[in-house]
Amino acid sequence: MQQINRFVLLGDSMEAKIHELIEQSPFKVHVVVEDYKEKIPPIGVREDEVFSSASVIKVPILIAVLQKLQQTGGDLYETFPIAEENIVDFSVLTEQKVKSATLYELLLWMIITSDNTATNVCIDFVGMEQFHHYFRAFDLKATKVQRKMMDFERQQQGFDNETTAADMQRLFKKIYEGELLEQNWNQIAVDILSRQRSSESLKRYIGDNVKIAHKTGGLDTVDHDVGIVFSDIGDYFIGVFVTEVTNNDEAKQLIGAISKIVYDTYRT
Repeated sequence: MQQINRFVLLGDSMEAKIHELIEQSPFKVHVVVEDYKEKIPPIGVREDEVFSSASVIKVPILIAVLQKLQQTGGDLYETFPIAEENIVDFSVLTEQKVKSATLYELLLWMIITSDNTATNVCIDFVGMEQFHHYFRAFDLKATKVQRKMMDFERQQQGFDNETTAADMQRLFKKIYEGELLEQNWNQIAVDILSRQRSSESLKRYIGDNVKIAHKTGGLDTVDHDVGIVFSDIGDYFIGVFVTEVTNNDEAKQLIGAISKIVYDTYRT
């Protein structure tokens, strides 16, 4: 287990400790904590401010794809070609020179390794212009898909993928309660999110045996991790989104430190 040496934990309450970490941080931090069993009080910090979503946008994309399949009677195991324009470097599918994949494979790689090639195929499946209809139905107030993965030219033109901490809170609550998908489709979503391979942020300072259905996201200036922590004494949502980042590893340490404060408080 790595030591938390960049941030000093002070204060008595969970909220005080989190606020003190945020005040010490040179970055801008957005946090939401919601206990689904009301064991600990909710926390919101800059929860309504819009920021670049990075790869956490892949969670609402996942749910939109599954909802489209549910609504149309589509086949999760239908095979789709991977068009040349959707190929992005440093993705599992690209490295394996995969020319086609099932929707299930695309969704799985999109989440567990944040595969950008798979994501771009999923965006085409839904249709970029259709996402706002799905997101409105999901009660997402500010979440937008406006570019494909790694399309920095479009980003420089002012079209970015965006969200808020509050939107992610609402989305994961609906996933947790099964409000958006029928049980079998919802279970697929939770299973995929629970297989996330990244453990550098929310899971950084807590045990490997802790189940978290979550998604990370990172660019040069942002680091995010958001999801549901499952516990034998109850479950809770945590989202930590760090923007204006100048050191990505320190941002991940901060996310891990906040996550550990919440986890330890919950287990007390």
